[in-house]
Amino acid sequence: MHGNTFIVDRLAAVGHARSRRAGRTRKKTATRTGRRAKTKPVVRLRAAAAPDPFRHVVLLALENRSFDHMLGALQAVIGVDGVPPNAPARTNPDIAGNPVGQLPVAGLVVDPDPKHETPNVLNQVDDSNGRFVKDYQRAYPEISAAQKQAVMAYHSLGSLSALHALGQAFAVCDKWFCSVPGPTWTNRLFMMSGTSLGRVKMPEGLFQPNLHHYEQPSVFRRVEEAGRSLRIYFGDFPLALLLADRRKPGPALRFRPLERFFADVAGKASAFPDFALIEPHYMLAADDDHPPHNVSAGQRLVTRVYEALRANQELWESTLLVIVYDEHGGFYDHVSPPPGKPPDGHHEEYTFDRLGLRVPALLVSPWIPPQVVSTVCDHTALLRSLQIRWGLGRMGARVAEAPDILGGLRLAPAARQDTPERLLRATPMAAARTPRRSRVPAPLNDHQRAIVAFSAYLDTETTAPAALKVRATARSMRGPDDARRVAEERAKRYLAQLAGKTRRRR
Repeated sequence: MHGNTFIVDRLAAVGHARSRRAGRTRKKTATRTGRRAKTKPVVRLRAAAAPDPFRHVVLLALENRSFDHMLGALQAVIGVDGVPPNAPARTNPDIAGNPVGQLPVAGLVVDPDPKHETPNVLNQVDDSNGRFVKDYQRAYPEISAAQKQAVMAYHSLGSLSALHALGQAFAVCDKWFCSVPGPTWTNRLFMMSGTSLGRVKMPEGLFQPNLHHYEQPSVFRRVEEAGRSLRIYFGDFPLALLLADRRKPGPALRFRPLERFFADVAGKASAFPDFALIEPHYMLAADDDHPPHNVSAGQRLVTRVYEALRANQELWESTLLVIVYDEHGGFYDHVSPPPGKPPDGHHEEYTFDRLGLRVPALLVSPWIPPQVVSTVCDHTALLRSLQIRWGLGRMGARVAEAPDILGGLRLAPAARQDTPERLLRATPMAAARTPRRSRVPAPLNDHQRAIVAFSAYLDTETTAPAALKVRATARSMRGPDDARRVAEERAKRYLAQLAGKTRRRR
């Protein structure tokens, strides 16, 4: 990676100048004839004939689950393309040729973590999505029959208290694919910017950092340029820092701890950001749904976010909540990924001409009646919708050709008053894994190892004393929980330094 330079946002000044010119125009119009003044309300009414009710967009991005695995059971009640309730179970053969069925899960924890690097995903989707079990077996030869079945399994209707309730109350997108047949970082980069600049490989630790300079314009930068407000709420480590345009003094002020979201939601709607990204906890108190984390924690996070928005009527009636998973995480889905438009000329690690597997995606708003949206899309569809509605700048060829996922929604004539105020609480279930002593810290998963490696890079960019950095590196090697804590501390130290630079410049 290279150092970053602070870029002054000149477009904000341009927007301010346009606003002043518009004000002068309105003043001149008001001094004209009475007849002209009387016609102004008619013009305003015409402009407001088809208002966009979504003045705020909140994106909650979770981790590593496929559509069939999380939402497939909804086929029994709302007709999504999921798991047929009364049909023979779909199967994948194991290495010995024995069929492993798509059956209800035995628990909410899957351990070990299914593989989802690009070579694994391309293998999984071979033979019409027929190699999920074999890929899992080859990665973990000692797994049990129950563990093999876990990658094929789906959550039965009602077992995911938040997702299944929201899916029946609002819109489910059953043809929303992740952007790339690959892991977390490349798909989150597409979600935040429309490209990963040719990269699909994640860091594998301190000695294989595989870090790159992602200098493409992010949706955050485009939102800022359009004169709109934004915030990034993060649980412990904001992956938005992967983008070079977020590692600058000014943008650093847009980051907030996740708990601040709940305080902001309780305030005035006018003070809430136009665009908000919610990043869950990835590390110690993980609620991101990345295996082997218990998905009941993810259900609690979804519940908290929804209920907080629902409790503020003014904000609720002007907000779209998008809940989506970044990639499938190695879990079976029966729909083969379609072709995808390469976002740019970068093909260093993949061709980017095929989408990844389907992922759960929900669109939640009092303006959205229950429906199934079957538009074929990937993560860039939301970027396209924002681009159209808010006049955002370019974010590459994939975004330019993506469907407007919001444009095809069936909206209610008025904000619904029948939406649930509260959701059922998730009930913990047994773990579908090899038992592990509770006092022994769980090993770092692939995503956590990548975060620790990235945090070490961020620390080199801070002015913290060298002795402090050395001690942090030594602590990170003592054990997985120490590594998780060190990564979180490094992120906070880095953001604090950038924020301090901003205040000194003012």
